[in-house]
Amino acid sequence: MPHLPPQVLHTFKKKDMEAPIHFNTENVIETFKSFILDKSHPCVMAKSVFMGDNYDLHTYNKLGSPLVAEQMIKDIENYIENYDFDDNIFKSFIAVFPEQEIVSEIEFENLLWRQLQFLHEKDNTPWDDRVSDDPDSANFSFSLAGRAFYVIGMHPKSSRMARQTPWPALVFNLHAQFEKLREMGVYQKVRDRIRKRDEKLQGSINPMLEDFGESSEALQYSGRQVSQEWKCPFHKKQ
Repeated sequence: MPHLPPQVLHTFKKKDMEAPIHFNTENVIETFKSFILDKSHPCVMAKSVFMGDNYDLHTYNKLGSPLVAEQMIKDIENYIENYDFDDNIFKSFIAVFPEQEIVSEIEFENLLWRQLQFLHEKDNTPWDDRVSDDPDSANFSFSLAGRAFYVIGMHPKSSRMARQTPWPALVFNLHAQFEKLREMGVYQKVRDRIRKRDEKLQGSINPMLEDFGESSEALQYSGRQVSQEWKCPFHKKQ
């Protein structure tokens, strides 16, 4: 798989070292796309999304940043505004962080939840009332701009091969997409196919995977296998 370094155009503002950096997103997309469309990658839904160019991919500077959260909120709001909820074509929102180095799964997990916390604090819309805002609840799903999302964390240091993307990334899949699959009567078929392919790739199914309502989604977001004592660091604002 080619690793194409993005051409970086620095646009730092004076006195603001966390100002956004604008990347050559085209190179990032091609590299990310190559990873997903590799024949061994297990997620058939992700393959379908990229084969049909049904994704909204953005690059950001620093994972775990409040300034990045401000831009991401605007991009996610725009994504939702243009999403056709009556269609059966699914579209993912993908945030990629080409300049962010990750040294371990623990570090990525901490940065992921820090970024989600900042996103939540910047979000001025109510939590999607179709899901729980309690990360300990089996009905928890992350909410942004009034819509529930299943978040998939991916990075080079992941212990799961299916998540070992060239750069750290957060994939936001609308909760409504999974409900649509259930309405269509194909959810279990798609789920089982993905898990079978994942087992073929790595020799085992991701031990953290559970269907919605069986355990908290929060356990699955980072991709790391966590213990029963693990406590989600996310806190809903008052």
